[in-house]
Amino acid sequence: MSTAGVQSSDASRAPSVKGVDLKFEAVVIPVSDVDRAKEFYGSLGWRLDADFPFDNGFRVLQFTPPGSGASVQFGSNITSAAPGSAQGLYLVVSDIGAARDELAARGVEISEVFHPETPGAQFQHDSTSGRVSTPAPDHASYSSFATFRDPDGNSWLLQEVTTRLPGRIDAAETAYASTADLASALRRAAAAHGEHEKRTGEADANWPDWYAAYMVAERAGTELPT
Repeated sequence: MSTAGVQSSDASRAPSVKGVDLKFEAVVIPVSDVDRAKEFYGSLGWRLDADFPFDNGFRVLQFTPPGSGASVQFGSNITSAAPGSAQGLYLVVSDIGAARDELAARGVEISEVFHPETPGAQFQHDSTSGRVSTPAPDHASYSSFATFRDPDGNSWLLQEVTTRLPGRIDAAETAYASTADLASALRRAAAAHGEHEKRTGEADANWPDWYAAYMVAERAGTELPT
């Protein structure tokens, strides 16, 4: 059999139109006390989207973190998983210090900001072994963390992400989840642009275009302007 025949056969089975979008929008977390969990997630400043009780004892609640496209659901008769068994749920932030301080101000028992000295240390929730209690050097993207738990022990992981890995974000559809995220991106662009002007030795009158190029590249994970 020729390779041309194989390619032709494979091509004939390939879809001729773009696939249907599959948007991951909710994850179920197991809790033992629904009202206690409702109070906790409400105290974080997360938006309560739904609280639907039914006559047969089924109840479902949904909360959405600020700026998030995904939500969490919990309730009664919604999962057979053991309460507290949801571990390492990610909350991505652009300024981990500010995010950590805000949660602490809301009464959350949260770790100090750290970076892992050994791979995977951020997931060792019962020990600080392998963690260094400072942000990653130069706040390297994907490398600074903080952790906290809900009353049942479901664990959450704050991760600071500024520059995305290639392919994660479509550069043609760059967007920011909140004014705080946009402001942080502008500050990083301003700092980088200052270094750009030092290198060129002259003021850049076209700085808006430079800022825009930097912010889009940073978001999409492509090469940054210098």
